[in-house]
Amino acid sequence: MELRHEFTVPVPVDDAWRALLDVERIAPCLPGATVEEYDDKTVTGSVRVKVGPVTVTYKGTAVFEERDEEARRVVLVAGGRDARGQGTARATVTGTLSERDGVTAVSVHTDLTVTGRPAQFGRGVLSDVGERVIGQFAACLAQRLTEPADGRDEAREERTASDGRTPADVRAPERAAPAAEEPLDLLRTAGAPVVARAAAALAAVVAVAVSVLRIRRRRNARKNFPGGV
Repeated sequence: MELRHEFTVPVPVDDAWRALLDVERIAPCLPGATVEEYDDKTVTGSVRVKVGPVTVTYKGTAVFEERDEEARRVVLVAGGRDARGQGTARATVTGTLSERDGVTAVSVHTDLTVTGRPAQFGRGVLSDVGERVIGQFAACLAQRLTEPADGRDEAREERTASDGRTPADVRAPERAAPAAEEPLDLLRTAGAPVVARAAAALAAVVAVAVSVLRIRRRRNARKNFPGGV
C-alpha cells in the first residue's frame, strides 16, 4: 500500500536536512523505535507495535539507498520480521525537503507491505495511524531543533574553576541505561477511526444476523402451518 504524508519543521532547509540524517538524534522521536547500531548507511534496530493486548516486535534494518543533498531527497529501504515469526514488514520511504518562508516542508511517500496482526487494519486505518505518528514525530523534532543549548557544561566549568580544579579533574556522572521504548499502540493511536470502523462492522454483522433469524422463523412458521399463506 502507498501512504503519503507531509509535515513542516520550523528551521531552514539546510538545518532540517542535517537533522533528518542524524539517525541517533531523531530516533527518540519515532514511537516504538530503538536504534541498536548505525554505520552511516545501515540502521539496525527494532520497532515495537502493540495491537490490543499483543505486542509485536519487528527486528531488522533500514538502508539509505539515496541521499541527494542537492535535490534534498532521501530514500530509505527498511525491512523487518516479527521476533515470533508471525509477520513481516517492508517499506520504501522517500522523503523530499523544500524551504517555504524560512521553514522546511517535508513530503513523505511510503510504499508499505505488512503481514501479521497489524495487516488486519487495512490501508485506511494504517494511513490514519501514519498521519498521527508523523504528527508526533514532527512535534518532537521541532522541539529538539528549536530548544536552547544546554548550559550545564558552562556551569560545571565555573564551579570547578572556583575550587581550583579543572574540568578534566571532574568526572562526569554516569548516564543511566536508557529505558525500553514504549511500543506504538495502534488502537490508541488510531483512536476514533478504528472505533468507527469497528462499529460499522459490528452493525453489519448484527444486520446480517437479524436477517438470518427472520428467514429461519418464516421457514419454521411455514413448516408448522403448511396450509397458511
